[in-house]
Amino acid sequence: MIALQITSMKQFMSSLLAGDAFDIFLLEEATIQTATTVTIDGHVNVEFYPISDRTPQVIPYEYQPWSELKGLCFDLIKGKYTPLYFKFVLQLKPEKMTAMLEKERLSAKDVPLKSLVLTIKYDSGKAILTTGSSYQTFVMDKTADVVWDRQISKYLAMKGIQFEIL
Repeated sequence: MIALQITSMKQFMSSLLAGDAFDIFLLEEATIQTATTVTIDGHVNVEFYPISDRTPQVIPYEYQPWSELKGLCFDLIKGKYTPLYFKFVLQLKPEKMTAMLEKERLSAKDVPLKSLVLTIKYDSGKAILTTGSSYQTFVMDKTADVVWDRQISKYLAMKGIQFEIL
C-alpha cells in the first residue's frame, strides 16, 4: 500500500472528472460533501433490469463503471465553492487486473485477488490517493500488492498526473 499526494489539483480534477484516465475503474462508493453530503453506493442494482437482461453482457460488473458515474460526481462537485471533502473508492476492472498480473508473470489463478483498490480522498485542499488490495483468502505473499503499487505510479505518470509519494 502506498499513498500519493497530488501536486497539480486542477490537472488532476480534469483527468478524474472530465478525462478518461480513471475509466479503467469501477466505483465502489463515493462521498461528496458540499452544501450537503451525498453518498453513492456503486453496487449495480440487478433488480432494476428485467430478468431477460440480467446477463453478463448487460451487467458485466458488480459495481458501476466510473465512466458512467463520473458525470454525476462532477455535477455534485462543480459550482461556485470548492467541495469540503470527497472520497471515491475505485476498483480496477477485473479484466485490467488479470492483464496486469499476467504482464507481471503472475497467474490470476495462483493469486487469490478479489480486487485492486484506489481510494481518492480530497480534504483541506489536498488530494491523497491510496492503493489497496482485497484477497479472497489470507495470503502471505504480497507480490501482487507491490506490483499494484508500482503499476499505479507508472500509470498515473503516463497519464500526466503529477504526484509525490508520501
